[in-house]
This record gives sequence, structure tokens and C-alpha cells, in this order.
Amino acid sequence: MNTWPDMDMNAIDRYLQQLRLHSTGSVMVYRCILSGFQRFVMKQQETQLHQSTIAAWLRERADRCQMHIVVHRARTVDRFLDFLVSTGSILSNPFAELRSRCSQRTDPAIVRALLADDPEVAIEALKPIPQFASFLGDAMRSHIELMHAIGYRYNTQAARFARFDRFLQGRQDLVGQALENLLQQWSATQPTLEHAWECQQLGRELGKALRRFDPRVKLPAVDTQLCRQIKQQRRQPYIYTEPELVQILNTARQFPSPCSPLRPHCLYTMVLLGCCAGLRIGEIVRLDLDDVDMAAGQITVRETKFFKTRTLPLSQSVLAALGEYLEARRQAGASQVGTSGLFWHGQRAERYSYVMTEKLLVRVLRRAGLKPDKGRVGPRVHDLRHSFVVNRMLQWYRAGINPQVHLPYLSTYLGHKDINSTLIYLTITQELLQQAGERFRTFAAHQRTIQGEQP
Repeated sequence: MNTWPDMDMNAIDRYLQQLRLHSTGSVMVYRCILSGFQRFVMKQQETQLHQSTIAAWLRERADRCQMHIVVHRARTVDRFLDFLVSTGSILSNPFAELRSRCSQRTDPAIVRALLADDPEVAIEALKPIPQFASFLGDAMRSHIELMHAIGYRYNTQAARFARFDRFLQGRQDLVGQALENLLQQWSATQPTLEHAWECQQLGRELGKALRRFDPRVKLPAVDTQLCRQIKQQRRQPYIYTEPELVQILNTARQFPSPCSPLRPHCLYTMVLLGCCAGLRIGEIVRLDLDDVDMAAGQITVRETKFFKTRTLPLSQSVLAALGEYLEARRQAGASQVGTSGLFWHGQRAERYSYVMTEKLLVRVLRRAGLKPDKGRVGPRVHDLRHSFVVNRMLQWYRAGINPQVHLPYLSTYLGHKDINSTLIYLTITQELLQQAGERFRTFAAHQRTIQGEQP
């Protein structure tokens, strides 16, 4: 390319058009940022967009604006440059190249590095250390590969191994020492209960991996007191009452969203699937249009936790609400392709991400008055799933059904690997105790009657 893609902002117009922004104010802000960047690049009179040009533009912005504004404008320009690369207008996006070079997923760290006194040194400092390069790295890597080959996702454990490997790479004095001593040294770096628990979990997993090569390796002992302390420290689930669930649903239906009229319908249906079908947030956001079968009255939840796919029947009231949402979705102009996201919005991704879904549902809980305005305290979105389990048990008790016989069905409906996972969700409430106590009194009275009739 010999010049910047255009001189009359046609590229910016095409980019803004495909963003499908609903707010006129947002369009004006985007156009102002991108046109300012374009004028700056054109003044440089370079044949190709370089890192130095990006750095010079950022320094000019930093002299006039606060850092968070500079980062926001850098993100806007970054996405625009990705668009230009995809259309063949420019050869490369310097932001994308730097993210790849430094293994960064977002722009803030890149922006700060480019604004440093010595950008190259700052960029080099962002580069991550090599993974599994410690003296136990090969053993950890082979164990993770084995677990993946068996069929486990093993993501949580692999991340734990990676953190321990980074610690060992910084402590060359520990090379060759026993596993027990390595765990003690790692535990001392962060004397908290959660870190002690992580050290214990890693010790057991790594010990099993090392024993495949050396049977003499001893597995670290399990600290039962630590296990009890961890269980006591964890947040107890909150079981929503029926009036609270009604309040949450009404709040979701009335959620203020002038620029996205479909959003209240989305949030209402999401909450409904959480409290009436026990779906996880990740399962909700991954639903496609084809996963809903209104004729059969069911939805299909595909490839979720433990690699499970399950088909869930829904009640008539839930199906009616889902049908209303599908009609509102169609009228909003959403894609009717079967692979499109069930919960649609008009932006480029066309479906809600996990992070945005959780943020919006937390805002619903706050607006409903069930969760404080700030902090990670109070009821959680995941507690809708806990409430589903408890309410299902209550309905069985009220209908005179033996819950113990039906627990395997509930476990399958929830997508659990066994009944023990379902029992974790079974939080004992006062009403549940009353129903269980009444069932036991009926049973005991029947037994006394039988014994009284015997000679």
C-alpha cells in the first residue's frame, strides 16, 4: 500500500456500518476517535503503519487525556485496524502483532508499555516466561497430556501446574529437592487458607504424576482440618423464595435498555431458564436457535461440563415464555439461522458473552434489591441453580413422592456426573426440614399402627 486506505473516511463509514451501533452518540464518538487517528497517520506520510506510529499517536493522546481514556481510544483503533486488515486495506495491525508477541489478550498492558520511557524494554518485560521449563516441567506436561488423552478437560489442574512451574523457575535453589519441601516453600509464598488448599491439591496431583516414573515418591498427606476450614470459609448458597424469584423476573422484564429493546426479554428468559431448568450461565450463553424444539417442548444443552449433552423437557409456562421471546427475537431482526445464538443482540458478535451475561444478571439482582450495590457479597446468579434443586425437592415432598428414588433423574437433568454432585446443591432450608419431618412422622405413625395390630 502506498497511502492510507482512504482520504474521505469511506473506510470509517463502512466499519461503523458493520458495527450496527444503535446510539447516535456512540457513532459520533467512534467517528471522532477514528478520524483523529486517521489524520495523525496521514500526517506521518509513511507507506506502512508501524509500531512507532502507534506509539507516537499514544504519546500525543497521553499528553491531553487521562490514561483510562487513552486505553479506551486505543481499543477502538485496535478494532478498526483489525477491520482494515480483514478487508485487505492494510498489511498488519501493530496492536495485534504486539499482543501476539507478548501473549497478551487485551490492550492496556500494551498501551502502557508503548508509553514507557523505553518501550522495547517494557515490551520485553511483558513476554511470559516459557511454560513448563522448570526441572519438573516435563513430568507436569506429560501428565497433563495424558489426562487430556484420557478425555479430561483438566483445565483447572493444568493452570495450577503452570503456577507451580513459574514458582520453580524462579527458585533454582530448589532443584532436586523432595516434593514435600517444594510444597512447603510454595505454601510459604502466600500464607493464606486458599493457597494452602491449592498446595495440598497440587501435591496430590503432582505426586501421582511423579509416581508413574518413580514408585518411591510419597503422596503428601491430606490435612483434614484444612478441608474443614475451607468448607466453612466458602460462601453458603442462597435459596431464593418464590416471592424473590417473582421479583427478579419482574426486574429483568423491566430492565432499562433504550438502545437494545430486546435485552429485557433476553434477561427475563435467561433468569427463567436458570430458576426453572437449573441451567448454568455457560450453558445459557451457548444455546443456539436450533437447540430449542418448541414442538417437542424441550431444549438441548450441548457439550457442557463433563462433556455431557442432554435434552431437557420444559414446563408449559416456561415454553410459553420462551415462545414469546422467540417471537420478539424475530421481530427485532435477529438471525434465524439455526446456529445463531439464542440470546441475540445487535452488535458484531450477535450473542451475549459469558462475562457480559453474568454482569447483566448481577445488575438485575442488584436492581431487585437482593444484592448489595457493591462487592462480591450477597446472593449469586449461580444460586438460581441451587434454588431449582431445593424447590424440586420440595415439590416432590408435597406431592408425596420419595425424593431419594428420583435423585438420579435430577442428577441427569442437571448434567452431573453422579448423584454426589447433586447432593452438594441440596441446601437444607427450614421448609425442606418441615416437609422431611412431616414425611417421617407419617412413616413412624404407620409403623406404630402396624406394630399395634400384631399379637
